Amino acid sequence: MIDFTNSAYVKMKQVDPNTVLGDIQPILINGEQVIGAYKAMRDYCVFTNKRVIAVNVQGMTGKKKDFTSLPYSKVSAYSIETAGILDLDSELEMYFSGLGKVKFEFTGQSNVVQICQIISGYIL
Repeated sequence: MIDFTNSAYVKMKQVDPNTVLGDIQPILINGEQVIGAYKAMRDYCVFTNKRVIAVNVQGMTGKKKDFTSLPYSKVSAYSIETAGILDLDSELEMYFSGLGKVKFEFTGQSNVVQICQIISGYIL
């Protein structure tokens, strides 16, 4: 599983979901739709209408991947920090029962408020 406490986790920027769909399509369930995808250097996360899928690309070739499924049904709370004038990055912290806090960091261009509106629609 991905070590979400690793502070070296780089900031992600929004990408076209079609660029990662080939990797995650086999693990999607019937009726699950991709809402958005965010990518760091090699690792990425995908927000669907059911969960967040965090993908850790491993090895020299990148063929080995670790998929971590974080279902919205296990979210007990979340917190956002929007980008500012001097601090251009934003953050999303989600608190999962049985797992604890998971932190995602995004570049300033990412609309973290929109992400949270979507998450709220599924957990509230």
